[in-house]
Amino acid sequence: MNVLQVKDLTVAYGQVTAVDRISFHVPAGSVVTLIGANGAGKTTLLKALMGALPAKEGTVELDGIVLGQIPVEERVRRGMYLVPEKRSLFASMKVEDNLRLGAYARRKDLKLDRELERIFQLFPVLKERREQLAGTLSGGEQQMVAIGRALIAHPRVLLLDEPSIGLAPRIVQQIMEVIVELKRSEGLTVILVEQNVRMALRAADEAYLVELGRVVKRGPAAELAADPGLVSSYLGKAA
Repeated sequence: MNVLQVKDLTVAYGQVTAVDRISFHVPAGSVVTLIGANGAGKTTLLKALMGALPAKEGTVELDGIVLGQIPVEERVRRGMYLVPEKRSLFASMKVEDNLRLGAYARRKDLKLDRELERIFQLFPVLKERREQLAGTLSGGEQQMVAIGRALIAHPRVLLLDEPSIGLAPRIVQQIMEVIVELKRSEGLTVILVEQNVRMALRAADEAYLVELGRVVKRGPAAELAADPGLVSSYLGKAA
């Protein structure tokens, strides 16, 4: 079953088309990665999925329902969460308070204290930092807070925009291990936008290569990782 279905999605900034008739689907409990160079349209695509940018054409379906003009906050209530590249934490608030905000628009039956403990088990360092202001954390710790805030209400689809940017490889590995484990244990569904192509393909089930706003190659992540042309263009540098 596909949790998310995107059909011929087109997004433009004025006369400039940033996303050009992109179609893809995301099966429940899978990790789908969108890879490509800077400026390919990947972040624009995520913003359009969340309703933060209007679509010129095409449709986005969540659980078989066309979202149309449904606003961002309603998409969150329906279970779509975006962790943006810049994390968007409240720097002057404590770590725990930032995490609690993740449940604001979601299910009323959440036992928040239990969910906080779940996040602390996934990212133990956050339990040590729970009273610390988010703005004083390291980049890796801030990314953990941003992901933890999204995970706290058990999203239907988690959108991750460049989670590795600016982080040490050890922290990136830790974060991706959490994502893969949640996919395995809880059936978490993820759309991952990532320039670290090698890492993204290791974590993903399916992959879409985006160039100039269009999908130019798609298939199982393992197959794309073995594709000679893609290896030459995108995997030449060590991850």
